[in-house]
Amino acid sequence: MSQKIAVIAGENRIIIELNDTKTAKAVAQAAPFTATANTWGDEIYFRIPVRLDLENGREVVERGDVGYWPPGSAMCLFFGPTPASRGNEIRPASAVSVFGKIIGDLGVLRQVKDGSRLRVTLVE
Repeated sequence: MSQKIAVIAGENRIIIELNDTKTAKAVAQAAPFTATANTWGDEIYFRIPVRLDLENGREVVERGDVGYWPPGSAMCLFFGPTPASRGNEIRPASAVSVFGKIIGDLGVLRQVKDGSRLRVTLVE
């Protein structure tokens, strides 16, 4: 069974299923931690207490992917096009290490505003 983490924003709990990468393991080990949300199109990103190099970097991601962006030491939640997207693709600012997938309704991500306080925890 794969490990899960939760991103808690107010009343909203976003569950993320982690994949089997060094990045996913490092993020899970860093939890719990708090962060401040930033939004960029249909992406939420926030600085996390992890510093890693790119792992299997991807320039275009899928809806619901969770990535790590090395230049900003940031975790990114992708739920639609960003300002860098061309057409309907989902394009991060630069390559990310995809380390998980959001489970459930991606619509709750639209309720997370710039500056929101977030808490990231392990899901038992």
